[in-house]
Amino acid sequence: MTDELPVITLKVIGSVRNKVKDSPPGASAWWVELVSEIVIDPALSEALDGLEDFSHIIVLFWMHRVTGVEIPLKVHPMLRQELPLTGIFATRAPVRPNRIGVTAVRLLERQGNILRVKGLDALDGSPVIDIKPYIPVADTVADARVPRWVPTQ
Repeated sequence: MTDELPVITLKVIGSVRNKVKDSPPGASAWWVELVSEIVIDPALSEALDGLEDFSHIIVLFWMHRVTGVEIPLKVHPMLRQELPLTGIFATRAPVRPNRIGVTAVRLLERQGNILRVKGLDALDGSPVIDIKPYIPVADTVADARVPRWVPTQ
């Protein structure tokens, strides 16, 4: 067995369309109301069949605008200096070893290969790498614990 970690390749399945070209500072509440379209590769349209039966989906996307930045091991969550310096893997900061974003969003409608969603915190043009249905029994943890600085509502 080797100590070298493998390199992986991901296939982009679609892209995000919305009016947001750059992330506004302190925008976490603002994203909640944003309506975006996810345009899926037409060759994968059939893979969306049945998704419209779910009220929410989980979107995994590539944070393509985060480039050429040194990756810190610790950051202040939400760029708020009053919050404790925290390991990057204990935050949702976009600057990380792999720029994968993940968000559970409301699925408003599906039209062919286009999904209209609400609450996606991805910039216009972000490559989408996967979509999964939100399944409460699998995706909700009743006794989850978080630090005091994490908003719970």
